[in-house]
Amino acid sequence: MIHPSAIIHETAKVDSSVTVGPWTYVGAEVEIGAGTIIGPHVCIEGPTTLGQNNHIHPYASIGGDPQDKKYEGGKTRLEIGDGNSIREFVTINRGTEQGGYVTRIGNHNLLMSYAHIAHDCIVGDHTIFANNATLAGHVIVRDYAILSGFCAVHQFVIVGEHSFVAHAGMVGQDVLPYVLVSGDPAEPFGINSLGIKRRGFTEEQIATIKAAYKIVFRQGLKIVEVIEKLKEMVKTHPEIALMLHALENPSTRGIAR
Repeated sequence: MIHPSAIIHETAKVDSSVTVGPWTYVGAEVEIGAGTIIGPHVCIEGPTTLGQNNHIHPYASIGGDPQDKKYEGGKTRLEIGDGNSIREFVTINRGTEQGGYVTRIGNHNLLMSYAHIAHDCIVGDHTIFANNATLAGHVIVRDYAILSGFCAVHQFVIVGEHSFVAHAGMVGQDVLPYVLVSGDPAEPFGINSLGIKRRGFTEEQIATIKAAYKIVFRQGLKIVEVIEKLKEMVKTHPEIALMLHALENPSTRGIAR
């Protein structure tokens, strides 16, 4: 299952069911789980852990040193879960000493060509990064978020669950769960109605999320006032809990309103 031209470091741990294409390099302290397919001309450096049933397409560069001047060569790592599709020319860097030592990617994510995930980022499950979507360091992208082509996310920003960043959006502050943002700088333009409908949210739940959106963005309230209103809503509408948590736990960048 390993092409003769591939180079596998003696300390790498590669499951016997893994396929490795020609001219691929698997470096020291790399672990690759069962059922994973590594295409040709891929570079995987360690310490990096890849789970099961991932597919790494040609020319991807996985687990390279962080692009951060503060990095001093420490033993930082990259952790990738199961069932991810990592397309051509994607780059994912390991963590830094200052950022917690780890970059982490969850399960069942689609990273399209030329997407970039920088050091110390945390990406959840079932996300989509379209072509050239880019994360700076220390970004958190939560489950089911979608980043459209050519968008970019500033350091330390949190992109919430089920949110949608439109084409070429420049995200400089937190994107709340369910919210659609667009522009430079990215601003909210309603909720990701189509996305959450596709994920099985009912019409009633979508209406409730729209009502919460209006409280956050349309009534001119202070954040503390918004939080109090959502605390009442969440008692009968648990889907609002994601928005409430994001408002109560923003990043240092603040919330895009």
